[in-house]
Amino acid sequence: MARRYINEIADGESIEETYVLADRQLRANRNGDMYLLADLRDKTGSLHGLLWNINEDLVSHIQVGDYVTVKGKAQLYNGNLQMILSRIEVISEESVDITEFQAGTNQDVDQLFQKLTEVLGTLEDPSLRHLMQCYLTDESISAQLKQAPAGIKAHHAYLGGLLEHIVNLLAAADGIVGLYPSVNRDLLLAGVFLHDLGKIRELGYDGTFVYTDEGQLIGHLIIGIEILNEKLAEAAETGVAVSEENVLRLKHMIASHHGAYEYGSPKLPMTPEAIVLHHLDNIDAKVNEFTALIESDPNRNSSWTPFNPRIDRKIFKGNSESDS
Repeated sequence: MARRYINEIADGESIEETYVLADRQLRANRNGDMYLLADLRDKTGSLHGLLWNINEDLVSHIQVGDYVTVKGKAQLYNGNLQMILSRIEVISEESVDITEFQAGTNQDVDQLFQKLTEVLGTLEDPSLRHLMQCYLTDESISAQLKQAPAGIKAHHAYLGGLLEHIVNLLAAADGIVGLYPSVNRDLLLAGVFLHDLGKIRELGYDGTFVYTDEGQLIGHLIIGIEILNEKLAEAAETGVAVSEENVLRLKHMIASHHGAYEYGSPKLPMTPEAIVLHHLDNIDAKVNEFTALIESDPNRNSSWTPFNPRIDRKIFKGNSESDS
């Protein structure tokens, strides 16, 4: 029997299928009765499953990251597809094909890495070009970069997503830098490469995507600067040291690229390269997230996606008749 992926499920459909449990919460309804809210995922998307009249003792054995077989009925609620569960059962990892549960970039990661290498090889400053090579020739970093997502739920939240995001930004940065003579191309492109690199250690992605302990406690900005310090020392040992000012500028771009204190940056962008990086990063992230929300919306009859609390809005999908 063919697998029923989440993006294929229709309103009113009865489902018995296996998914990965990305999150679980025990909640109380208006009457005080407890229910399980399960975030079910496969490589095509996610949906909430609700199991009524439950308590922690009955579901304590079900943990985030487990593969679960569920039985239930799909329904649209406030524009969102959810599943009312009648059963949820943990199964062994050995009994599933893990590739059915991990979304990946639709681009070839080896070709993306080749593009990355080619662009960074055009840097004119020999010290920055050598620093980039210290990263690219590190087999551990390159292997992780080809696998890591750029996020868990928001933008580029799939295997290879981080590399795709970086390559997109390199193309955007190279296209815009000629308009602004005050922006140093070498620094901007190096900063684009470095800004999210800490995510290779911030995120775990062997099964369901999770934050590592290091990611929870430190975060990718600080991790990225720690990796940079290691590679700066490596570059200096081989005789091509980066200038003190450029070191500061690179670290500033990593620290400030979220753009605002409330978004996790300890510093606001204070150089031309840093402000360009912040806005290009935000554009690529938001366009990717908007596109994913449109493509994953199960309601084909509406011109709008459901309200999404993460971005605080609905998204206009357009009229399907006018698109034909």
